Amino acid sequence: MEKILVLDFGGQYNQLIARKVREQQVYAEIKPYNTITPEEIKSAGYKGVIFTGGPNSVYDETSPHFDPAVLDIGVPILGICYGAQLMAYMAGGEITAAENSSEYGKTTVAVSEDILFKGVPAESICWMSHTDFIKTPPAGFRVTARSAKCPCAAMCDETRRLYAVQFHPEVTHSVYGVQMLRNFLFEICGCAGDWRIDDFLERSISKYHSELAGKKVLLALSGGVDSSVAAVLLHKAIGQNLVCVFVDHGLLRKNEGDFVERTFREKFGMNLIRVNAGDRFLAKLAGVTEPERKRKIIGEEFIRVFEDEAKKLGKINVLAQGTIYPDVVESGRGDSAVIKSHHNVGGLPDVISFDEIVEPLRELFKDEVRQTGERLGIPHELVWRQPFPGPGLAVRITGEITREKLDILREADAIFREEVANAGAESMTDQYFAVLTDQFSVGVMGDARTYGRTVVLRAVTTDDFMTAEWTRLPYELIEKASNRITNEIKGVTRVVYDVTSKPPATIEWE
Repeated sequence: MEKILVLDFGGQYNQLIARKVREQQVYAEIKPYNTITPEEIKSAGYKGVIFTGGPNSVYDETSPHFDPAVLDIGVPILGICYGAQLMAYMAGGEITAAENSSEYGKTTVAVSEDILFKGVPAESICWMSHTDFIKTPPAGFRVTARSAKCPCAAMCDETRRLYAVQFHPEVTHSVYGVQMLRNFLFEICGCAGDWRIDDFLERSISKYHSELAGKKVLLALSGGVDSSVAAVLLHKAIGQNLVCVFVDHGLLRKNEGDFVERTFREKFGMNLIRVNAGDRFLAKLAGVTEPERKRKIIGEEFIRVFEDEAKKLGKINVLAQGTIYPDVVESGRGDSAVIKSHHNVGGLPDVISFDEIVEPLRELFKDEVRQTGERLGIPHELVWRQPFPGPGLAVRITGEITREKLDILREADAIFREEVANAGAESMTDQYFAVLTDQFSVGVMGDARTYGRTVVLRAVTTDDFMTAEWTRLPYELIEKASNRITNEIKGVTRVVYDVTSKPPATIEWE
């Protein structure tokens, strides 16, 4: 299988670059710059290498650097932003910083005739984000693009197939960015585009059918996309030898627990154990108001419940997990910053003994996991469900978690989602939900004064969930949802709509 290496120098768009490559049906994998050598890159058979951006300056001794020998191994390389500056630095060019050279945001870039810019107009909008810039290209390189403030917005050494761009072709703001990436993959690297989800699925089922034959496999099924797809894939491979434990912590949305059980037990005939542990979780959360403590308590208790069920089953050979590729990347490797820890990658405590751990989805990004789920016949509403936090509604309730609050929020959230669907507005937004605050306000119902809770409606539009814009839902939709929530749910007197983007806010409230 042909593959592209995305060599990560600490850039925030490393995953986005790999995803954009895979969208062209070319397999891409991310490795931190300090975990692989030029010799290993060459022997691994990569068709090309992409240097990512990064927040550092190439002249800083502590910033990420790489062996200049990589430029002469005969593999095409595309440097992006910091990666472009690093390529120039390694090849003997001059990098400098000057106040009037800084560029951030949409920038008009003029390109010269070059294979990387095949099909790209002479001027186009690209996304810039840099302070340093390439002042003097290395010997053997020629400048192929410029902007008003950047004399070398792109350069290339066609003989060695080395290309560099100061801007970010992977982001949507770079209008012809996808075309540039396609040119690198197909015109320069000679890729065929043979990465297919169907091939992955067929290969995985065959692999686990063979490797797990006769073994008992245990999987924690949350009802989320990742664990659901992993469960059905493994069920196709080993049937009833897969045991799924669904821990219902009582923090799910309205009717969600029943939907999960019905889907996997009835539709797929899977060996499913449902544990209704809502009371147990509520008892642990009593009196807790700090968001991070809620998360830790829920995560810890989930493991304890899972342990209890696992012990009842006797000896289990294999633990299966719904780890996906971003989990692996974000959990940190080498000197890379740890963005967040994932329980999937860390595994469960040593209290439970397993001979091995399998992660059938660890090669896939979320969109590829969804495609796999569709191929497996998982219901559309589950495969395309919105992101839902592991701690569930606990992080959409400010203050202490109580049964009353959970009941109110479930109803408010269900009404909001129903009205979005009724208005045909699901395609307008990428995530939408209700939040229950601890803010009380005076209301009037009939001739009586009331004093009730405030519900917040939240909807965002995003490509990658790293940044997000608040969604401009129709006023009529918001009005209907507000009227229904205040009329149908006792104890709610006010509904507000969150118009804060990310940044400065996060998507979730806690």
